[in-house]
Amino acid sequence: MSLDQYLPVFLFILVGIGVGVAPQLMGWFIAKGIGVHRPDAAKNSPYECGFEAFEDARMKFDVRYYLVAILFILFDLEIAFLFPWAVALREIGPVGFWAMMVFLTILVVGFIYEWKKGALDWE
Repeated sequence: MSLDQYLPVFLFILVGIGVGVAPQLMGWFIAKGIGVHRPDAAKNSPYECGFEAFEDARMKFDVRYYLVAILFILFDLEIAFLFPWAVALREIGPVGFWAMMVFLTILVVGFIYEWKKGALDWE
């Protein structure tokens, strides 16, 4: 084996490192060159997360944050099954149609249960 066989691998590694490091270096140089760091109350205020940004890292979160995140992932993945089903609906026929209706019924029953239990309510 000669060294010229490994040249594409070395070039791929170098390009990968360059693509990963170059934007970071450019951002650092731009921030140092023209960026102005003047923190104020508006910049340090909570944004989207709902709690103060500079508190103790070990503070307790309300379980509703986790519950809503898990429910979102669960329903998002279940709804993702609808796309391949819709594409292949002609091939799978009535059996596949009714199997999906059973799946959607279970999904709706689970959603109603979560709604009745108050898992989707914010206080």
